[in-house]
Amino acid sequence: MDKERRTFYISKSKLLLRKSEMTISTTDPLASVVALLKPKPSIAKLVSGGGRWRVERTNMANPFYCAMSKGTCLLTIRDSAPIVLEAGDFVLVPEVFDFTMTSIDPPPSGAPSLRLETGPGAFQLGERDAPTDVRCLVGHCSFGSPDRELLVSLLPTVIHVRAQRRLITLVQMIQEETQTKLAAHDMVLRHLLELLLVEALRSVASTTIEPGMLRGLADPQLALALRQIHADPGAHLSVQGLASAAGMSRSTFFDRFHREVGSAPMEYVAGWRMAVAKDMLLDGKIAMSDLAQRVGYGSVSAFSMAFSRHVGTPPGAFAASRQAA
Repeated sequence: MDKERRTFYISKSKLLLRKSEMTISTTDPLASVVALLKPKPSIAKLVSGGGRWRVERTNMANPFYCAMSKGTCLLTIRDSAPIVLEAGDFVLVPEVFDFTMTSIDPPPSGAPSLRLETGPGAFQLGERDAPTDVRCLVGHCSFGSPDRELLVSLLPTVIHVRAQRRLITLVQMIQEETQTKLAAHDMVLRHLLELLLVEALRSVASTTIEPGMLRGLADPQLALALRQIHADPGAHLSVQGLASAAGMSRSTFFDRFHREVGSAPMEYVAGWRMAVAKDMLLDGKIAMSDLAQRVGYGSVSAFSMAFSRHVGTPPGAFAASRQAA
């Protein structure tokens, strides 16, 4: 990677990860969601394949990503149709439970597939004497947010991007960093993962994804409302006020927001406020009265009632249980 590009990524990470006393300081909805997700490194490895091979994984609720550097293979997530991955492709699945990766001509289901460790973090799949015709970088990570389910629900189910060299470079940097124990190792990996998520999510074409935050951001008028929500969750927010910010009538705004984002405007506002509140509760550096105001409630009692209704437990009990875990 050249010096100019490395400088870009480092400065970008500072912009995305800088935190204020309120924890989430950015007005950018995408950046604020990624920051709240708190991605943590888990596994990153170089995988090569030759001949016929198959890899199956089940009951994995963690994010999975793959960057293809050579050849072609198939990725099947749960019971969906196989995705053809080619050299230069990147795929990210924010939450995956079952998946299968195979050669284009896969062996029969259930047939054993040779897996040989060829070096630190490097594996060879398939027939022992077959030439290597597939090479990819694969990894898993975890999300440390207590509200990961809500945040993941705002993202596409599958992100498949073609010919994005920057994504491949970031995955290479993650794989290389996992093999080192240099100073600030964990911090570097966390920042690289956040950059990878942002780069992947903003590379997605809005026309190819299901309703969610990204589709909402692709609509110039809805994006104005979403930025207002994320900029200050403590502000007085209403459907009429958000519609005015978006330059639409109340009914038109409500219908379009629900169609593109996948939830009613105030339902989205409540979910985001609770996600921010959980993050501040775990941080433990702010009085409950100040916290209530910062997420849009005029009193501690009003906030506690809303939090209990949304989360199922009072805010104090939630914070205590998480800190004791």
